[in-house]
Formats: sequence, C-alpha cells, structure tokens
Amino acid sequence: MSARPAAWVLFLAALFGCLQLANVTGRDTPDSRNYLSYALSLGGADKEEAAGRTIAYVCASRAETASRNHSVDVRRFRAPDPGPGIRDECRGYYDWSVGRRLAAGQTSGWTAPFMSERFMRIFEVRPGYPLLLLPFVTVLGVTWGLWAAGVVVTVVGGALVFLVLRTVGVPVGLALTGQALYYVLPTGATAMRPMTEGTMMALTLAVLWGCALVLRGRAGAAGLVGVSLALLFTVKHSQALFLSVCLAGGLCLIGLHRRRAGRPVGAAVKTLLKVMVGAAVGVMLLTRLLPYPSESDSLQDLLTDHFNRPDRERAWWEFFHLELNFWMEWLRRQFGEPLFLTLLVAGGWGALRRWPAFGVLLAAAAGTGVLSIAAHPDIAIDRLMVMVWLVPVVGVPLLLAEFHRPRRPYPFPSLTQGLRPRTPAPQTPEGLKTARPATTIPHGQPSPPDA
Repeated sequence: MSARPAAWVLFLAALFGCLQLANVTGRDTPDSRNYLSYALSLGGADKEEAAGRTIAYVCASRAETASRNHSVDVRRFRAPDPGPGIRDECRGYYDWSVGRRLAAGQTSGWTAPFMSERFMRIFEVRPGYPLLLLPFVTVLGVTWGLWAAGVVVTVVGGALVFLVLRTVGVPVGLALTGQALYYVLPTGATAMRPMTEGTMMALTLAVLWGCALVLRGRAGAAGLVGVSLALLFTVKHSQALFLSVCLAGGLCLIGLHRRRAGRPVGAAVKTLLKVMVGAAVGVMLLTRLLPYPSESDSLQDLLTDHFNRPDRERAWWEFFHLELNFWMEWLRRQFGEPLFLTLLVAGGWGALRRWPAFGVLLAAAAGTGVLSIAAHPDIAIDRLMVMVWLVPVVGVPLLLAEFHRPRRPYPFPSLTQGLRPRTPAPQTPEGLKTARPATTIPHGQPSPPDA
C-alpha cells in the first residue's frame, strides 16, 4: 500500500473514531456483562471485584441511556432526571442476585455468575473476545477500554474491506468507498458494541482476503486463512464452523462449474478446499472432545428464556414452528422497507459480475449470517444477521467498478492505431496560410482567390 492510499485509510479510520466519541457508553447488551467480567477475571480480579466493576459499568450505562431518553421525551422532559434512581435500582438488583449465587458457591469459571451455570458455560468457551478486551480495560479502565476496543476492532474491519477490494482489483477510490460503507452501514454500529460480532466480522474479512490472495496466485496466503479460522474458533466456535462449511460449499460449486466448462479446477481452489474441510473437521472434533455446549443446550436456551424456565419436551417441533414464523415475519418487514434487499441484490450482482469466483465466496461468507439467525430465530436480535451486510459493503464498490473507466489520452484511440504521424504541411513565413507552389499566370488574367 503506497503512502497516499494509506493516508486516506487512516483518515477515514480517524474520522470514524472521532464520531464515536458521541456515544462512549450505552452500547452494551446483556451479554456484554459476561464478556467484561471474563476479561476482568483474566486480568487477575476475583469474582467479587470482577462482578462489582461490571455491575458499576452496566448500571452507569443504563442510567445514562435513561437520562438521554428522558431529556427528549415530549411528555416527561420537565420531570426530574430518572438516571440516578435507575442506577441505584440496577445496582441493588445485581448486588443481590450475583451475591446470592456467589454465596451459594457458584464461583467456577471465569465469568461472574449473572445467570445460571448452565447458561454461563456458553460464554466460558469463548475466550477470544475477553482476551482482546484485556489490555484495553487494564490500561484505560472499563468504560474507555471497552470504547477503545470497539473502535480498534471496527477500524481494522474497515481496513480489511479496503485490502480485500484492492486485492480484487478495485481502484483506490472505490476501495475507500467500501471502507466507508463498512463504517456507516449496520456493520459499523454492530462492530462498536461490546460483543463478539465486530471481532467475528474482522476475522471473516481476513479469511476472505486470504482467499482472494490465494485465488490471485499467492499460495502462501492459505496460512492467513487457517490462522484467521483458528482465531475465530476462540471467539465463537459456531461461526468458525459455519464459515468453513459455507466456504467449502462455495469452493465445490466453483470447481464443479469449471469442470463442466472444460477448464481445470485450479490449484488455488484445491488448496482452499483442503483448508476449509480441515477447519470444519477440526472444529467438530474439538467441540466433541472439549466440554462445549451441545446443539440441544443451545435449543433449550432459546426456548426457555436462557434456562429460566423448565426444558421443553417437544423442543425441535417448537423450534421449527418458530423458524417458520420468523422467516415469514422477517420477509414481511423487509418487503415493507426493501432497502436491505436492494443493497443485497446490488452487492451480489456486482461481486458475481466483477469476479464470479470471489463473488461465490463472498456470498458463502454472508451465508453464515443466515445460518446464525436460523439457529437462533429471535426477531429482536438483528446483530446475528450482520454478516449478510458484508455483501453490500464489498459488492457495491465492485458494481461501481464495472462503470468506472480510466481516462484515455485520446478520445478515439482506435482511429490512430497503426497510423504513422503526418508530416506537417509547409507554411508561409507568417505561419498562417498553407504555401502554394508558384504558378505562371497569363498576362491579363486575374489571379485566383485564396482558398
């Protein structure tokens, strides 16, 4: 990357970071407390300290959010600020619930006992994101550490979009457009939240970058693909499995299409397919050998409100019933506001038109978002489907590249190809008129007029 494109990448990253100062807190979700307490425990804090610092952050964030919402409430903005009361109520509840579990002996693992042991085990097998948070919260504290980690993760994701597009052959300006799209579309807002989605998107983009490099002939980039998948396993093993399986399926489609067209499959496709199959098999073996939650645990977590209700006896029947209802409602909402579907079609068309092999891999990577939401069909959790937004982020610049043509020095170069340069016509001493050969004019006749 030359100095000038790198400067623009850094400029967009810095601009995005400055804009995020408007929302330092208020992005957390219920799962954020589990990752934060995990990171604090890795830093040496005991269960009481990790729980206390996490509770302080969560309750302060809720109080600030309540105060901001109250300030713009048309009916209640004149009333006293409810923020301090909400903070005290929040701290009282968590001090009681977490203290009760600690007193009952629920002290195993790295996370503070905000929920039952069965539920917390889901987060115990995801050390990747807490390890990423550890240096930030250690140096900057909880509030600014979580904010800085979100900025870094999101900025890296945008830079990877730039690298992917440049590898595919997109001009610098359109590659910067892809980076900007990553920041302004829901990918940027989701990556900023103290959750695993931002890290998963960055690692997924790293895998796509490695795949593009291998398809370009750089076989050594297969190592980048393997390392990124291994890191993704530590962040969320289900995403590593989904990604490796989807990309393996996409590579099989590419190879089958080439064979039917009478072309060789290619060493690059075979290399990537070996990496994906090996990764998928490795993930499945590790999840069986290690004490990872099973598919049944994930299903009961969905249907029992995080194990707060008794297990469902007909869990799979209820799951498929919910699945059907979810997709019908999701499509109804998308047809009402079809912006996402429009961008999805435009991005997919651009990627497949520009480079079909890479377009198939991009669609396969985005398919992990569909699998994630299909495995947990909750209409209120849009972030599970955020991977699908990578298609517009990467594909729209590829579509625009099809209409981008570099300037040519001559508007009609085909007319000048193969022609020798003309010899300039002789001119008069004044340089204004073409000189004519001298002619003899009979006496008495007028001279001819100028042409």
